Amino acid sequence: MPSAIVTGATGILGREIVHRLGNNQKQWDSVYAISRRKGEEFPASVRHTFVDLFGSADAIAEDLEGARAEYVFFSAYVEKASEQESWQVNGDMLQNFLAALEKTGVAKTLKRVILVTGAKHYGVHLGPSKNPLQEADERLTQAPFPPNFYYRQEDILKAFAEKHPHVSWVVTYPNDVIGLAKGNFMNLATSVGIYAAVSKELGEDLAFPGSEEFYTMFDSFTDSKLHAEFCEWAALEPRAANESFNVVNGDVHSWQTLWPLLARKLGMKVKSDQFAEAQQKIKETELVEKPPISIYESELGLEGRIRRGKIQQMVDLVQWSKQPDVKQAWERLADREGLEKDALDKATWGFLAMVLGRNYNIVMNMTKARNIGWTS
Repeated sequence: MPSAIVTGATGILGREIVHRLGNNQKQWDSVYAISRRKGEEFPASVRHTFVDLFGSADAIAEDLEGARAEYVFFSAYVEKASEQESWQVNGDMLQNFLAALEKTGVAKTLKRVILVTGAKHYGVHLGPSKNPLQEADERLTQAPFPPNFYYRQEDILKAFAEKHPHVSWVVTYPNDVIGLAKGNFMNLATSVGIYAAVSKELGEDLAFPGSEEFYTMFDSFTDSKLHAEFCEWAALEPRAANESFNVVNGDVHSWQTLWPLLARKLGMKVKSDQFAEAQQKIKETELVEKPPISIYESELGLEGRIRRGKIQQMVDLVQWSKQPDVKQAWERLADREGLEKDALDKATWGFLAMVLGRNYNIVMNMTKARNIGWTS
């Protein structure tokens, strides 16, 4: 039976990959889970090791001494203030990690490396893209688009596979991930849950904090457990070799349905005219002047009709989280329900504001994976 190494083992996606492999001991002999911080208890077949991927290849190789693997799942990620910093740091992490595998001899036994990236590959953080998003879409490498560290990581991985012809690769593109990871709050479920719980504690209706336009538009979500299942399948599926894949739940959803459903679950209601004061309350941030879809505008017959993307907020979530009444409400909730008191401060409110505030659709196509056998 094969062994695996999983990086980013305490993150929202890496954690589920570790559990998926660790709980399938008939398929996986052992799993080496590596991270920079301590997480929860993993299944018995999992060996959790603390490895600093910021280190040199030599330092990483020393920390990986004794690890063996035929498959690697690389899901480590570090958020940085600028796109250039993200390009440098996240690219260097992967490059040094792969070099470390060469130094330890693991590269000789490797069969496949699965690289976890995201829909940021398509520039969804920059503005409207051509929908649906498909794996064959062009990279955004020309000005005015900023560096995209996912491109650098993909190129590093492909160069490694060319150097080691017995190694194949797979890249995944999840989007707006929903899952569980203790201490990791770049997660829709956590941030939305805190926002809703505090609103209820304050006796308020559940007001949608994002864009009125996006409220009735469409988004694609990725359940972290489904993504882990996909990664295991893609690692072992011969036809998945040397391919990249969108990985979303397969359905397309809209907050116009999800938001009232969430309100009912919590015994709350959505105000019937929640956007009535939109013009007075809205905070708006313009994205890049030429959005990703602009590279296709002539081909699509949309020349001169492409609009700039915006992030629109009915509620400034970063400022909301700092309000005294919000902090006091969360403290009451945390004391009463046994919750982590620092969760309010750790939640990534800027991330949630971006996800809910976009004024454009994000629809991801799963045809490529389904054509080679993915059915979940």
